Amino acid sequence: MTTMSLGLFQRPEHGMGPAFALSAVVHIVLATVLFLGVRWQVHPPSTVEVELVDAPPPPPAPVVEAPKPPPPPKVEPEVKPPPVPKPDIVLREKPKPKPEPKKVPPAKPKDDLELKKRMQEQLAMEQKALDQQRQERQLRELLAAQKADAARKASAARASALGEYIARIQSKVRGNWILPQELQGNPEAIFLVTQLPTGEVLLIKLLKSSGNPAYDQAVERAILKSSPLPLPSDRSLFDRELKLTFRPRDK
Repeated sequence: MTTMSLGLFQRPEHGMGPAFALSAVVHIVLATVLFLGVRWQVHPPSTVEVELVDAPPPPPAPVVEAPKPPPPPKVEPEVKPPPVPKPDIVLREKPKPKPEPKKVPPAKPKDDLELKKRMQEQLAMEQKALDQQRQERQLRELLAAQKADAARKASAARASALGEYIARIQSKVRGNWILPQELQGNPEAIFLVTQLPTGEVLLIKLLKSSGNPAYDQAVERAILKSSPLPLPSDRSLFDRELKLTFRPRDK
């Protein structure tokens, strides 16, 4: 109810006039509504403004709040395990065994004539190899024999040259010795003579005595008197130490 309606229909504290007026107004409004309702069935409804006078509204009902739904359960995130690190060591694959080569069987000869021919060729090749080996062996033996012969000849030539060199020294020593008069037989005395490259005698050592001290001393004095000793024609034959043998009857 608006303020104006309350002002128009406010009942006075005394009298029934306003009540009847209000009742009349209500009946008029109802009749008008019925009339308009019948009319709406035939014609399109028209806008009608009706002012209703209602009783004072009841006090508002207490608002009851609806219970709040329970909070959704917390979904904990799925914890994934940490990735397992790959090992640094890489296993080497075992090498695959190589396939064995297929053995090709030898071709069979077509006939006995071909087999005989192959055997003859094989025998000829073997004989040729044997001949070559024999020739090589004979050549090696020949070269070895020549080398040994050359060595023997060289040794013999050296020995001959060395003997000639020693004989020259012995001859010079014999020309300088004075043998004792009572010497008998052919006694042998061996001396080790140390000399300079010029042939000068440095040291004389008696290696084997003749058994006659007078003869030994006579030979030693003759060696010292023969210094410097003769030198070899081939300087490769020179030796600082010479082993000299002396016999009074030798020439």
